[in-house]
Amino acid sequence: MSIGYLALVLHAHLPFVRHPESDYVLEEEWLFEAITETYVPLILMFEGLKRDGVDFKLTMSLTPPLVSMLVDPLLQERYNDHLTQLEELTELEIKRHSQNGHMRYLAEHYAKEFNTVREVWERYNGNLITAFKAFQDSNNLEIITCGATHGYLPLMKMYPQAVWAQIKVAVEHYEQVFDRPPNGIWLPECAYYENLERMVADAGLRYFIMDGHGLLYARPRPRFGTYAPIFTETGVAAFGRDHESSQQVWSSVVGYPGSPEYREFYRDLGWDAEYEYIKPYVMPNGQRKNVGIKYHKITGKGLGLSDKSLYDPYWAREKAAEHAGNFAYNRERQVEHLHGIMQRKPIILSPYDAELFGHWWYEGPWFLDYLFRKTWFDQGTYEMTHLADYLADNPTQQVCRPSQSSWGYKGFHEYWLNDTNAWVYPHLHKAAERMIDLSRQEPADELEWRALNQAARELLLAQSSDWAFIMRTGTMVPYAVRRTRSHLMRFNKLWEDLGQGKVDSGWLEKVEAIDNIFPQVNYRVYRPL
Repeated sequence: MSIGYLALVLHAHLPFVRHPESDYVLEEEWLFEAITETYVPLILMFEGLKRDGVDFKLTMSLTPPLVSMLVDPLLQERYNDHLTQLEELTELEIKRHSQNGHMRYLAEHYAKEFNTVREVWERYNGNLITAFKAFQDSNNLEIITCGATHGYLPLMKMYPQAVWAQIKVAVEHYEQVFDRPPNGIWLPECAYYENLERMVADAGLRYFIMDGHGLLYARPRPRFGTYAPIFTETGVAAFGRDHESSQQVWSSVVGYPGSPEYREFYRDLGWDAEYEYIKPYVMPNGQRKNVGIKYHKITGKGLGLSDKSLYDPYWAREKAAEHAGNFAYNRERQVEHLHGIMQRKPIILSPYDAELFGHWWYEGPWFLDYLFRKTWFDQGTYEMTHLADYLADNPTQQVCRPSQSSWGYKGFHEYWLNDTNAWVYPHLHKAAERMIDLSRQEPADELEWRALNQAARELLLAQSSDWAFIMRTGTMVPYAVRRTRSHLMRFNKLWEDLGQGKVDSGWLEKVEAIDNIFPQVNYRVYRPL
């Protein structure tokens, strides 16, 4: 009989990037890369575990923007074309390296991988949500929600209606997609402010996930730290991240992903190959980009990309198995220690960005597969659980008030509010004020109804924490700035048109076709609470 629990939580999120107005936008490939390298490998892992009798348990957030993109016919068609290009390129690579044994071996490895992705993609008719939903229906996977567009909630708390819209629209979207209400929510960026749980409770959610120090500094101090959830005064549970198990996986410095045997993310065929050869597979303007075929391994710390050795999937998989065994061993010892102190079953909550597994850490899905199998077959100290099952089995917890927190740099809000992105918030706040005013308006006709709903979409899209995050990291900044400005400009035009009683129907139709997220949104969600 086990004496503790391990709860893995994967946060699957990408910002809503969809550009029907353009034939090619590089940022759409964020989704395509994640499908190939993360989402399909996870589905394959789930299928293999079920086939082999492993009754795995995993909690996974699928955010509304990600779900909306995965079910979008335009993006499905574009991904199909993207995958076709990868398949063509690997066939060329096999021919190009026909006389080089190891390079041909690597090219054939990628060809097999992309062919497998194709098989899964076609088996689910291009809609991967049906696959995730099937594993939720079997109670192996618990899918939870997030903010509607991953808005950073503490920085909009002065407008409770804006916070409510992020939560309520997400819950309603989840119900439309999964035919059931969600049990829990991954707070965007794990960002919490005091009394946020009241809106979480009003939306019908049972629990939320936050960073560990938000639990550790709760009032009163939780008796069991982060190794048991707390109940807020609303009855909603709060789970906190375990720092030890998290760092072992996500850190590229002290964690597993930095091992020399693993694939080097930053060296890619798109930059290595001769230009005329690779030109058909890069951007239409001829600019190079990553194509997703990477032939080298990390090799060692401090080496330049030109000094990297060739990758070998066999030895990388062996290392992933070793690391999975080490992780399981450490959790056994951790659980034994905690159980001895607590005299009850601890729960170790290990949350990660889903895209770490496969995209950033290529071997990550192998690691997870081995971990589930080793947990199921090789030990009895802890059991894996998802969070709804844990709460059903452990209905009594300490009541506390969590502390303001996030999982960002320094643990609070600095990463999303600093000299790189502070300029966006006066505009977002003004738009929120205007949207609250618009929510009181009754439409004169169907055109005004559509305009009011589109205004709600534009504000939600402008509020995405991804844009402020990108501005702070310094990568793809022009795109993040452009997206923020475009959504605010569209919102303000709608506000002006509605104020004048003259909605531009042709322009509105074009904007509806571009920013088509949440087709069933109701602008009245912004009405004063």
